Amino acid sequence: MREPLDDLVVASANSGKLTEFQQLLGPLGCRVQLQSAFGVTDVEETGLTFVENAILKARAASRASGLPALADDSGLAVEALGGAPGIYSARYAGASGDRAARDRANNDKLLEALKEVPEGARGARYWCVLVLLRHAEDPVPLIVQRDWAGDILAYPRGEGGFGYDPLFWVPESAMSAGELSSDEKNRLSHRGRALQALMEQLKA
Repeated sequence: MREPLDDLVVASANSGKLTEFQQLLGPLGCRVQLQSAFGVTDVEETGLTFVENAILKARAASRASGLPALADDSGLAVEALGGAPGIYSARYAGASGDRAARDRANNDKLLEALKEVPEGARGARYWCVLVLLRHAEDPVPLIVQRDWAGDILAYPRGEGGFGYDPLFWVPESAMSAGELSSDEKNRLSHRGRALQALMEQLKA
Protein backbone atom coordinates (compact mmCIF):
# COMPACT_ATOMS: atom_id res chain seq x y z
CA MET A 1 0.00 0.00 0.00
CA ARG A 2 1.34 3.42 -0.94
CA GLU A 3 1.72 6.21 1.59
CA PRO A 4 -1.31 8.52 1.82
CA LEU A 5 -1.19 11.87 0.03
CA ASP A 6 -1.34 15.05 2.11
CA ASP A 7 -0.62 17.60 -0.62
CA LEU A 8 -1.12 17.30 -4.34
CA VAL A 9 -0.48 19.65 -7.24
CA VAL A 10 -2.84 19.50 -10.21
CA ALA A 11 -0.95 19.93 -13.48
CA SER A 12 -3.42 22.40 -14.94
CA ALA A 13 -4.36 26.07 -14.90
CA ASN A 14 -8.06 25.19 -15.34
CA SER A 15 -10.04 26.33 -12.29
CA GLY A 16 -12.97 24.17 -13.40
CA LYS A 17 -10.85 21.05 -13.14
CA LEU A 18 -9.51 22.16 -9.76
CA THR A 19 -13.05 22.45 -8.39
CA GLU A 20 -13.91 18.95 -9.61
CA PHE A 21 -10.71 17.47 -8.18
CA GLN A 22 -11.23 19.18 -4.82
CA GLN A 23 -14.77 17.81 -4.57
CA LEU A 24 -13.76 14.29 -5.51
CA LEU A 25 -10.49 14.06 -3.58
CA GLY A 26 -11.84 15.77 -0.47
CA PRO A 27 -12.73 12.45 1.24
CA LEU A 28 -9.04 11.46 1.17
CA GLY A 29 -8.10 14.54 3.20
CA CYS A 30 -5.77 15.69 0.45
CA ARG A 31 -5.00 19.40 -0.09
CA VAL A 32 -5.21 20.11 -3.80
CA GLN A 33 -3.65 23.13 -5.51
CA LEU A 34 -3.21 24.27 -9.08
CA GLN A 35 0.31 24.29 -10.52
CA SER A 36 0.05 28.06 -10.95
CA ALA A 37 0.39 28.38 -7.15
CA PHE A 38 4.00 27.24 -7.66
CA GLY A 39 4.69 29.37 -10.71
CA VAL A 40 4.36 26.41 -13.06
CA THR A 41 3.19 27.18 -16.58
CA ASP A 42 1.59 24.77 -19.02
CA VAL A 43 4.02 22.30 -20.55
CA GLU A 44 4.10 21.79 -24.30
CA GLU A 45 1.92 18.78 -25.07
CA THR A 46 4.07 16.97 -27.62
CA GLY A 47 2.65 13.50 -27.02
CA LEU A 48 0.48 11.72 -29.56
CA THR A 49 -1.86 10.20 -26.97
CA PHE A 50 -3.71 11.31 -23.85
CA VAL A 51 -1.43 9.08 -21.76
CA GLU A 52 1.78 10.61 -23.10
CA ASN A 53 0.55 14.15 -22.56
CA ALA A 54 -0.67 13.43 -19.03
CA ILE A 55 2.74 12.03 -18.06
CA LEU A 56 4.51 15.08 -19.52
CA LYS A 57 2.28 17.44 -17.54
CA ALA A 58 2.50 15.52 -14.28
CA ARG A 59 6.29 15.27 -14.43
CA ALA A 60 6.72 19.01 -15.07
CA ALA A 61 4.38 19.97 -12.21
CA SER A 62 5.98 17.57 -9.76
CA ARG A 63 9.50 18.66 -10.66
CA ALA A 64 8.68 22.35 -10.19
CA SER A 65 6.61 22.00 -7.01
CA GLY A 66 8.40 19.14 -5.27
CA LEU A 67 5.00 17.55 -4.63
CA PRO A 68 3.12 14.55 -5.95
CA ALA A 69 1.35 15.60 -9.12
CA LEU A 70 -1.91 14.64 -10.73
CA ALA A 71 -2.35 15.31 -14.43
CA ASP A 72 -5.48 14.92 -16.46
CA ASP A 73 -5.39 14.76 -20.21
CA SER A 74 -8.85 14.57 -21.61
CA GLY A 75 -10.78 15.39 -24.71
CA LEU A 76 -13.70 14.72 -26.96
CA ALA A 77 -13.63 12.13 -29.74
CA VAL A 78 -16.44 12.47 -32.29
CA GLU A 79 -17.12 9.37 -34.36
CA ALA A 80 -18.18 11.24 -37.53
CA LEU A 81 -14.93 13.23 -37.41
CA GLY A 82 -12.65 10.23 -37.14
CA GLY A 83 -12.02 10.83 -33.44
CA ALA A 84 -11.35 14.57 -33.72
CA PRO A 85 -10.78 16.85 -31.95
CA GLY A 86 -9.14 14.22 -29.69
CA ILE A 87 -5.90 15.31 -28.04
CA TYR A 88 -6.37 18.75 -29.61
CA SER A 89 -9.76 19.32 -27.94
CA ALA A 90 -8.64 22.25 -25.78
CA ARG A 91 -7.07 24.06 -28.74
CA TYR A 92 -9.32 22.83 -31.55
CA ALA A 93 -10.03 26.37 -32.77
CA GLY A 94 -6.69 27.83 -31.66
CA ALA A 95 -5.04 28.71 -28.37
CA SER A 96 -5.77 32.45 -28.12
CA GLY A 97 -8.10 34.14 -25.65
CA ASP A 98 -9.18 33.17 -22.14
CA ARG A 99 -10.77 29.82 -21.35
CA ALA A 100 -14.33 31.01 -21.92
CA ALA A 101 -13.42 32.48 -25.31
CA ARG A 102 -11.60 29.30 -26.33
CA ASP A 103 -14.55 27.18 -25.25
CA ARG A 104 -16.92 29.24 -27.40
CA ALA A 105 -14.59 29.07 -30.39
CA ASN A 106 -14.11 25.32 -29.99
CA ASN A 107 -17.85 24.73 -29.74
CA ASP A 108 -18.51 26.89 -32.79
CA LYS A 109 -15.91 25.00 -34.83
CA LEU A 110 -17.35 21.64 -33.75
CA LEU A 111 -20.88 22.67 -34.75
CA GLU A 112 -19.60 23.86 -38.12
CA ALA A 113 -17.76 20.57 -38.70
CA LEU A 114 -20.93 18.61 -37.94
CA LYS A 115 -23.47 20.80 -39.71
CA GLU A 116 -24.09 18.19 -42.42
CA VAL A 117 -24.15 15.24 -40.00
CA PRO A 118 -27.70 14.22 -39.08
CA GLU A 119 -29.07 13.40 -35.66
CA GLY A 120 -28.36 9.77 -34.87
CA ALA A 121 -24.91 9.94 -36.46
CA ARG A 122 -23.34 12.38 -34.00
CA GLY A 123 -22.02 9.93 -31.43
CA ALA A 124 -19.08 11.03 -29.32
CA ARG A 125 -17.08 10.07 -26.27
CA TYR A 126 -15.31 12.15 -23.70
CA TRP A 127 -12.03 10.48 -22.68
CA CYS A 128 -10.00 11.08 -19.55
CA VAL A 129 -6.57 9.76 -18.64
CA LEU A 130 -5.31 10.48 -15.13
CA VAL A 131 -1.66 10.09 -14.18
CA LEU A 132 -0.44 10.36 -10.60
CA LEU A 133 3.29 10.70 -9.96
CA ARG A 134 4.57 10.49 -6.37
CA HIS A 135 7.65 12.43 -7.49
CA ALA A 136 9.07 13.65 -10.78
CA GLU A 137 11.11 10.51 -11.39
CA ASP A 138 8.43 8.04 -10.26
CA PRO A 139 9.00 4.93 -12.45
CA VAL A 140 5.57 3.43 -11.75
CA PRO A 141 2.92 6.15 -12.12
CA LEU A 142 -0.68 5.32 -11.41
CA ILE A 143 -2.62 5.55 -14.68
CA VAL A 144 -6.37 5.23 -15.14
CA GLN A 145 -8.53 5.80 -18.20
CA ARG A 146 -12.30 6.17 -18.49
CA ASP A 147 -14.75 7.36 -21.14
CA TRP A 148 -18.26 8.86 -21.24
CA ALA A 149 -20.51 8.14 -24.21
CA GLY A 150 -23.00 10.63 -25.60
CA ASP A 151 -24.05 12.60 -28.66
CA ILE A 152 -23.31 16.07 -29.98
CA LEU A 153 -26.27 18.44 -30.01
CA ALA A 154 -27.07 20.84 -32.83
CA TYR A 155 -27.05 23.78 -30.41
CA PRO A 156 -25.72 24.38 -26.88
CA ARG A 157 -27.82 23.72 -23.79
CA GLY A 158 -26.98 24.72 -20.23
CA GLU A 159 -24.56 27.11 -18.58
CA GLY A 160 -22.71 24.66 -16.34
CA GLY A 161 -19.48 22.75 -16.77
CA PHE A 162 -16.84 23.85 -19.27
CA GLY A 163 -15.38 22.85 -22.62
CA TYR A 164 -17.85 21.02 -24.83
CA ASP A 165 -20.33 20.30 -21.99
CA PRO A 166 -23.19 22.42 -23.43
CA LEU A 167 -23.06 20.37 -26.65
CA PHE A 168 -22.59 16.94 -25.06
CA TRP A 169 -25.93 15.14 -24.74
CA VAL A 170 -26.10 12.58 -21.92
CA PRO A 171 -28.76 9.98 -22.85
CA GLU A 172 -29.18 8.48 -19.37
CA SER A 173 -29.94 11.91 -17.91
CA ALA A 174 -31.85 13.31 -20.92
CA MET A 175 -29.92 16.58 -20.71
CA SER A 176 -26.61 18.05 -21.74
CA ALA A 177 -23.51 17.86 -19.57
CA GLY A 178 -23.87 21.64 -19.22
CA GLU A 179 -27.25 21.13 -17.53
CA LEU A 180 -26.12 18.55 -14.98
CA SER A 181 -25.54 19.44 -11.34
CA SER A 182 -21.92 19.18 -10.25
CA ASP A 183 -22.74 16.09 -8.16
CA GLU A 184 -24.44 14.35 -11.07
CA LYS A 185 -21.64 15.26 -13.44
CA ASN A 186 -19.03 13.93 -11.01
CA ARG A 187 -20.94 10.65 -10.79
CA LEU A 188 -21.35 10.13 -14.53
CA SER A 189 -18.44 11.85 -16.23
CA HIS A 190 -15.24 10.44 -17.64
CA ARG A 191 -13.21 12.49 -15.17
CA GLY A 192 -15.39 11.63 -12.19
CA ARG A 193 -15.23 7.91 -12.87
CA ALA A 194 -11.50 8.08 -13.57
CA LEU A 195 -10.97 9.77 -10.21
CA GLN A 196 -13.10 7.16 -8.47
CA ALA A 197 -10.95 4.44 -10.07
CA LEU A 198 -7.81 6.31 -9.01
CA MET A 199 -9.03 6.56 -5.42
CA GLU A 200 -9.78 2.83 -5.38
CA GLN A 201 -6.20 2.16 -6.44
CA LEU A 202 -4.88 4.53 -3.76
CA LYS A 203 -6.90 2.71 -1.10
CA ALA A 204 -5.99 -0.80 -2.32
